[in-house]
Amino acid sequence: MKWFGKLNNSLKNAHSALSDNIKRLIEGKKLTDQVIEGLEEILIASDLGVEVTKRITKALRKEKFGTNVDNQELLLFLKKEIIAVMTSSSRDFMQNFIQGDEKRPYVILLCGVNGSGKTTTIGKLAFKFQQLGYSVMIAGCDTFRVAASDQLLIWSKRAGSCPIMIAEEGADPASVVYKSIEKAKKEEIDVLLIDTAGRLHNNKNLMDELKKCINVIQKIDSTAPHDTILVIDGTTGQNTHSQIDLFSNVINITGLIITKLDGSSKGGSIVNMSQKYQIPIYAIGVGEEINDIKKFDYEDFVAALLNIEWLY
Repeated sequence: MKWFGKLNNSLKNAHSALSDNIKRLIEGKKLTDQVIEGLEEILIASDLGVEVTKRITKALRKEKFGTNVDNQELLLFLKKEIIAVMTSSSRDFMQNFIQGDEKRPYVILLCGVNGSGKTTTIGKLAFKFQQLGYSVMIAGCDTFRVAASDQLLIWSKRAGSCPIMIAEEGADPASVVYKSIEKAKKEEIDVLLIDTAGRLHNNKNLMDELKKCINVIQKIDSTAPHDTILVIDGTTGQNTHSQIDLFSNVINITGLIITKLDGSSKGGSIVNMSQKYQIPIYAIGVGEEINDIKKFDYEDFVAALLNIEWLY
């Protein structure tokens, strides 16, 4: 649990409320219908969603109904059930990349709504890949926002001054994509990270622009993009569902990166999202430093969510 402490601190407001509410509900009581109904209310209020909550309480009723259950026993039971929900949503992103060694450049397209933390995430990924010994190029294809290029330049420098292709404001994003892939091929770059324009997921014109970029990529390499990652702000809760739904209509999302997991993020929405979409969560952003991106580990995440570090 190398990053448990930081994740635990990031979720402290939410997980303290969740575990404290469970403790007050359960302590010294038998597992009755009333107690289970109270637990359902707590889990739903923590954004786990109705389906996940019903699955958990159904299993709890089957195994423990009518017995005395202490706080520790219940938290461990919840941990086991939530992990069962999330297991299929965990995949080693870096291993996925390494196994595709014959694909160079390995093209990773990142998309997401405005303010999701996409540009920050690109800088962190560039740093991570370079730490592993791979060459990286960043393509700045957000030609709609004046500050986008400046932000990307700052993060490319933080990542170790990796090469970056920046387009002029108002340029055709698809043409920037084309030029960046050609340049990456010529210079034998290992990883090409493509930053697309932050967009409202319900803006048809911008979504069509994203589709156009992908079409251009596939004209050059029919197997690319090799990963298409949707970056999601962890504080948006259930609103992430509409983002995933509408982006999925346009692109094949291969993985998610969750950012901004701070005290205002309940965290339970990630469990709900995993159950509903079964899209792998590649990584989680847990801070603003260049190294604050970690492979998603569902066991660590659930332990932090339930505030059960003390059980280890």
